[in-house]
Amino acid sequence: MGNVLKDVYLNLDSRTEQFESDKHGIKWLDLAFNASEHHFFSREASFGGAAVSLETLHKLGILASVSGTDLRITDNEFSTNERVSDYRYILISDEQTTYFAPSDREPTTFTPPAEAVDYLYIDRSANLTSETIAKITAYLDISLSTKLIIYLQDFTNNHLLNLTPRASLIFLENHPNPHTLPGSSQTLEFADIDPAKLIQISDDSLIYQDITEPITLTRINTMTHLSAYSIAAATILGSFILGHSVENSLKLARINLENSKLNATLPLAKLEELAATSGNHTNDLELIAANLLLPGKGILAADESGGSIHKKFAQLNIPDTPETRRDYRNLFFTTDGLTDYVSGVILFDETTRQHADNGQTFTDYLISKNIIPGIKVDQGLANFPNSTESYTNGLDGLDNRLSEYYQMGLRFAKWRAAFEIHLDDSGNILTPTDQAISENCRILAEYATKCQAAGIVPIVEPEVVHDGYYTISQCASVTGKILGALFAELTKHHVNLRACILKTNMILAGKQYDTQSTPDEVGVKTAEILKSHVPSELAGIVFLSGGQSPEQATDNLAAIANHGPFPWPVTFSFARALQDPALYAWNGDNSNAEKARQAFKDRLIANCKVI
Repeated sequence: MGNVLKDVYLNLDSRTEQFESDKHGIKWLDLAFNASEHHFFSREASFGGAAVSLETLHKLGILASVSGTDLRITDNEFSTNERVSDYRYILISDEQTTYFAPSDREPTTFTPPAEAVDYLYIDRSANLTSETIAKITAYLDISLSTKLIIYLQDFTNNHLLNLTPRASLIFLENHPNPHTLPGSSQTLEFADIDPAKLIQISDDSLIYQDITEPITLTRINTMTHLSAYSIAAATILGSFILGHSVENSLKLARINLENSKLNATLPLAKLEELAATSGNHTNDLELIAANLLLPGKGILAADESGGSIHKKFAQLNIPDTPETRRDYRNLFFTTDGLTDYVSGVILFDETTRQHADNGQTFTDYLISKNIIPGIKVDQGLANFPNSTESYTNGLDGLDNRLSEYYQMGLRFAKWRAAFEIHLDDSGNILTPTDQAISENCRILAEYATKCQAAGIVPIVEPEVVHDGYYTISQCASVTGKILGALFAELTKHHVNLRACILKTNMILAGKQYDTQSTPDEVGVKTAEILKSHVPSELAGIVFLSGGQSPEQATDNLAAIANHGPFPWPVTFSFARALQDPALYAWNGDNSNAEKARQAFKDRLIANCKVI
């Protein structure tokens, strides 16, 4: 950086004569370079100040204009009749962008609008003289319905401070104490201002008086502080005008900051879509659950534990290393068009910490594809004392793990409880026992409660293991009993069912049974049990494949769907039934990657067609 700037300002770099004017008439000198050589490789113009706020409000669908200038937006483009002669500089080093612009600002003018406006917003970029503030005050005196919004950055401007009692909303930038404003010749106190009108915007958080925890900002991409602060305030103001609560407006502002790029903020529809992957309140959880159950899509279960994936690889003599496991997961996540067929992906802890080919973590990579990442949080099975029946481990330390996963961007979780059907010599059901069902359902309910408290949608998975000897009727009886106990516990633990997903087995005879169930039998029995045991307010149901062949799982899924309609969305959350064909095509050799991806995509298409 230093060498490039030195060369430019010492006239040793020919680019000093190569200013370029952008569409707004602003002259820019691009100083792009990388670490190994000086050359141009990226360029993006940005118009700062009030234009950023104007664009943000425009993207939210709000009619807005800048007083005292012809700056406006038409067809998503800025236009102005002002000639701008300032020289500005873009410095881009290894894709990190910095902007240099003159620090002296021209005084801001105010032209009273011809028609009454609902809101008058004094932006952070405004440089107001006492004469301009007097004009604003006079306008407010005659336009009594106009609400005033102020962004306070300069706490020494007493004339502007005197306007604060009239404001309906006040943004404070990096101010340590929202109750007093030291630094001016008169110390202005907010004693006469409702604290609920104050919103603090800092480098790393958005704070509102009535919210216990600040809305934390995780990154601001390559935006300058000018752009970041303007986008934050304008998003809060715009969404507040549209009827969102201030708290939801803060969240939308965070999302806009974390996902916008220079001169490219997000439209309202995109903000609301991304809200499905963030937040920790009831409406957010229900929205996430709804987005996981979108019509025509399923959930990929890519969460095999270390032991499970080791067995898979061993069958094909594939080395079981972190690298091969990464390559294997990468096959599925980078399949072309994955977003068209998959709404969410369940990950294993190791996978969340591995990276896609482009260097992003798999979690961030999936989010960038508008796929919601989830996580398997149970820690495997253990036997009850003096029993062959099992319960699921993992409640210890779960709160801390969920908090970490939430910060990583994961927005749903899965917990599996396994039930094996065993018969006595007379064909009567020995297991699962009432005790095993009761305890596992209690654990599932506790897990679901912890998830929702952490802002994560729980998937509860009580699986009747397919690998057994039992009839389809016995499977139906046991599954119905388990579901009855499960929803009783979920209700007892006050789990919000509208933000909870059931992952369940299909109703079919055990894999070892003499006569295997036909798809039509599976469809009839599964629909019957679910309709009679699953509350209508549940967010939805996803089916596990449970050791069925890929084709068998698809045929049975189609039969179940044909026995709807159901009061909740129904789709699939398969692992082996989607991945096994790709595993065999790949066989540990990355030269077979495209063939493996196609095998995976074929299974996705087949299942999405039948739901």
